[in-house]
Amino acid sequence: FKLRNYHCNLAFIFAIEEINRNPHLLPNTSLGFDLYYVKRDEWGFLKEAFLWLTGMGINIPNYTCRRENKTVALFTGTSWTISARIGSLLNLYKYPQLSFGPFDTILSDRDQFSSLYQTAAKDTSLSLGIVSLMIHFNWTWVGLILIDNHKGTQLLSDFREEFHRNKMCLAFVKMLPENLIYFDDPQKGTLELIWISSANVVIIYDDTESIHGIMLYTMYLLKTWKVWVMNSQLDAGTIKDPLIFDSFHGTLFFAHHHDEIPDFRKFIQTYTPSKYPEDHYLALFWNVFFNCSVSLPGCQISGNCLPNASLEFLPSNLWEMDMAEETYNIYNSVYAVAHSLHEMTVKQVQIQPHGNGEWYTHPWELHPFLKQIHFKNGAGHDVVLDSQAKLDEEYDILNVWNFPTGLRQNMKVGTFSPKAPQGQQLFLSDHMIQWATGFT
Repeated sequence: FKLRNYHCNLAFIFAIEEINRNPHLLPNTSLGFDLYYVKRDEWGFLKEAFLWLTGMGINIPNYTCRRENKTVALFTGTSWTISARIGSLLNLYKYPQLSFGPFDTILSDRDQFSSLYQTAAKDTSLSLGIVSLMIHFNWTWVGLILIDNHKGTQLLSDFREEFHRNKMCLAFVKMLPENLIYFDDPQKGTLELIWISSANVVIIYDDTESIHGIMLYTMYLLKTWKVWVMNSQLDAGTIKDPLIFDSFHGTLFFAHHHDEIPDFRKFIQTYTPSKYPEDHYLALFWNVFFNCSVSLPGCQISGNCLPNASLEFLPSNLWEMDMAEETYNIYNSVYAVAHSLHEMTVKQVQIQPHGNGEWYTHPWELHPFLKQIHFKNGAGHDVVLDSQAKLDEEYDILNVWNFPTGLRQNMKVGTFSPKAPQGQQLFLSDHMIQWATGFT
């Protein structure tokens, strides 16, 4: 169980509740949902997809036993592999699928995945942004760690092109297996490679939970006083010990810019077991972090709690109150489906103005509306699902500040705007950056 995934669940629930309260979006209609926790193996998530499609406790391909299936879309993430495997199955049923993980060019192939849509922004300018950061600090001798898949291969080509253009050198390149799930002997070579390298700066690109965990553990063990430059935020909740000051302090990472969604923080603050008694994970949090008594079975809070307990009081190295990229993407995904349903309903009313107000929707009828959907979210940001219409987004550059006892703060220290004029794309507040102890 990962708190990072649980954070996505809360953004999902928040979006649905917000839509159900909105009298101007899907009026007289309430959205519901099912949540599925899938195993990381291929059969695990295909099994859950079959169970969801058939509505039965057994797998019956090509059949659905639901009397009235009102499900109109499936949300998948955060790994492109999971979205691709489930996408191949859903494509047979023409079920709309929205992936909230990192954007992937393979998933935008309409021949393979005609029913799949991606909410995330493209990463086409990431290598340019990172190299601009290297140039700013005159870092010309850099290590590079990537995933050994199609995306890693493309990024390696992009980085080599940018490095060659700017007369920079790669100290080493390490491609990690995509399906890596634990730290084994071959990966100890990665530790040694980083340790003995004279490069003081290491670029890490990961978009899978397994690679993220392995690299996090590597950084934790090495304590090398190197600067880590990453494409995703640290999920340090996987490490049980308090964060050692020198392990992550000074890390820089690039995240797609987004403004905060109003009321999300308030929703997190008020998301409590008394309000959501069906959330058993939440009751366990209250037991672990706030010494609440939990009755079994059912995981119900039975008393002895700290007064005013709230998720906002969880340790900051484990829990974020603001939306991360994935939670922002799933929020937009829910709204994309809601707006598409709304547009489809309006069209149905126009065709049959004297209907009884009850509409049965086949999931595949939603596709024309999803393909053309364009709306502004709660932060005023434009959202489109058409991959051809997506533009290069601005990046926030964040710096990890670590403090004793494991407290952590991600501070915005700059931006990279690919659409800005040449020479004005990168903006950094150098004085705000906290460097690893011993780094020069």
